[in-house]
Amino acid sequence: MRIYDQGSGSPVIVVPGVQGRWEWFTPAFEALKSRCRTISYTLAGDIGSRRALDRSLGFENYVRQLDEIFDRAGLTRAALCGVSYGGLIAVRYAACRPDRVAALVIASSPGPGWKPDPMQAACIAHPWRKALKFVATSPGRVWPELHAACGPTGAVTFLTRHGIRAAAAPMIPGLMAARILETLSIDFSVDCAAVQAPTLVISGEPHLDRIVPVESTRKYAEMIRGAKYVMLEGTGHLGLVTRPAEWAALVGQFVNESVLDLEVR
Repeated sequence: MRIYDQGSGSPVIVVPGVQGRWEWFTPAFEALKSRCRTISYTLAGDIGSRRALDRSLGFENYVRQLDEIFDRAGLTRAALCGVSYGGLIAVRYAACRPDRVAALVIASSPGPGWKPDPMQAACIAHPWRKALKFVATSPGRVWPELHAACGPTGAVTFLTRHGIRAAAAPMIPGLMAARILETLSIDFSVDCAAVQAPTLVISGEPHLDRIVPVESTRKYAEMIRGAKYVMLEGTGHLGLVTRPAEWAALVGQFVNESVLDLEVR
C-alpha cells in the first residue's frame, strides 16, 4: 500500500473523503508538510490501496486499516484529520482508540444524523448510471465556491488541475455509494460522546458548501466535549484544496499546540 508520508514534526494522519484517494488533496499536503509530518493513504477497496474490503466487517474495515497506517508509519500516537467522509472514520477511530489519537480535526464532514439530499440519494441508488452526469455537472455546482476562493481565472485553472489529479486517481462510484450507505445506519453521536482528544472542527461558509451542509458539520463542535469550531472564509467544502495555505495553517497550529500541551502535561 502506497502512502503519502512527508514533512517532519508532529505527525498528522489525514483520512481522505468518500472518493478514497489521497492524491486529490495534494495541494493541502504540500502546504501542511512544512508544519507537520503529514501522512495520508487510499481507503480500503480503492485502486492503489492494496487492501481488499472484508464485506462482513463493514465500516470496521476503515478502523482496522487505520491501525495498519499507524503501524506502517511507525507511530503509536498521532493527530487525525478526517476530510468530509473521512471525518466519520476519524471520529470512530478516536472513540475506539483514544490512546492513539493525540488530536482530532474534522473538516467539512457530515455530522451525526446527516442524510443525503435528493441528488445525492439518486447517485447512491444508481451510482454507475449517474456517475457521468454527476461529474459533468460538478463544475457548475462548485463554481460559486471556486469563484469566491480563486477568482474567475483561478477557478478555471483550479478545475483543470484538480481534474487532472482526479483522472489520475479515479474514484469508483459503486464503492463510494456503498460507503455512504453503510454509515446511514450508524449512530455517530455515540462516538462523539466518547472522543477524548482535543478537537477542531473546520467548515467553509454555509452558502458556499453545496456538498455537506455546514450546520451538519457544526454538530461535532456541539457534541464533542471541548471542541473548537473555525469557519474558513471565502470557500466551502473544498477549502483544503482551494485555500490550502490557510487550511494548513489552521490544522498545523492546532495539531502542534495540542501535541505540545500533551507533552507539557
